[in-house]
Amino acid sequence: MSSHPVHGLPFLPGNTYRDPTKSVFHRSQTLKYRNGYSRPVLPTVGIGREPITVNQLSQAELDELANKRPTLTYGQAKPAPPSTFIPVHVAFDKKVLKFDAYFQETVPISQDEHYRVRRVCVYYYLEDDSMSVVEPPVENSGIPQGTFIKRQRHPKNDNGDPYHWKDLKVGINVTFYGRTFSIISCDQCTKDFLESEGIEVNPTEAIPTDLYTELRKEPHRTYTTPSDFDKLKQFLTMDRKVLRFFSLWDDSESMFGEARPVIIHYYLVDDTVEVREVHERNDGRDPFPVLMKRQRLPKSVKDLKDTFPKCVLEMSDQEVTEWYSPRDFKVGSHIIILGRKFFLYD
Repeated sequence: MSSHPVHGLPFLPGNTYRDPTKSVFHRSQTLKYRNGYSRPVLPTVGIGREPITVNQLSQAELDELANKRPTLTYGQAKPAPPSTFIPVHVAFDKKVLKFDAYFQETVPISQDEHYRVRRVCVYYYLEDDSMSVVEPPVENSGIPQGTFIKRQRHPKNDNGDPYHWKDLKVGINVTFYGRTFSIISCDQCTKDFLESEGIEVNPTEAIPTDLYTELRKEPHRTYTTPSDFDKLKQFLTMDRKVLRFFSLWDDSESMFGEARPVIIHYYLVDDTVEVREVHERNDGRDPFPVLMKRQRLPKSVKDLKDTFPKCVLEMSDQEVTEWYSPRDFKVGSHIIILGRKFFLYD
């Protein structure tokens, strides 16, 4: 029987006396802040500053006891609920494996080809292990295309065992109703599914070509990008602006040839060139200074032999790849105009 902590009397009805010396009756504070964090503090005295004689455990010791026997705190563990049954047609609904394949079709009555390569797509439906073969349409082929073999379960041997997705691999041949198909590749989803099942996918193979398909290919076309140069702006800004170059026509390599002074005019308004010969008094030459009339000068021509004449009529942009421009006329250099060599000295 416990006794009164002050008077030593038994703690019985009628023996309880109020201690007149007690003046503090608040409870001890068990929560404090330290460095900005709230922390629990175990009290050492009770109400009225009476010392607590009960053996108290620290929070770390309480946590250790709770971890050793979690069943005392949480009770017995409940068994895991059984997994929900999912049928195959629901688990693999709308999941299809796609393989790219081809087969060779013999062409008996043709001088241009002996066989033709036809590309197909093999679809494997995981929900019911059925397969279908579809041929992508090719324009102007003249062959009935589309669904080659309708969706069904294909037998793989004489016993009637159907094909399984484990039987389809890249780089192997499969036979459907007497026709052999060569599998060359698969899409990324099919590759991920096979690798998740532990199957190593072979690298993609190239599809062979046939002579008829190569002949039907459209020849490569060459396109010329139209120029965005504004001719009206050139006419308004460059009209009556002419570049004049003093040069020498070196004709010393020919019989009785000599160096003749000429003047080259370059008209900026339409990029034309004129060559005029400078005559002196009593030089014995014809009094016609125009050596070459005003025209555009071709710098490089498409696929012409060396024996092709330099001076031709009606040369257009289709035969010329590049025309002479002002940047080609440099003082102190030579320039070739219609097979003649001119030296620009001023």
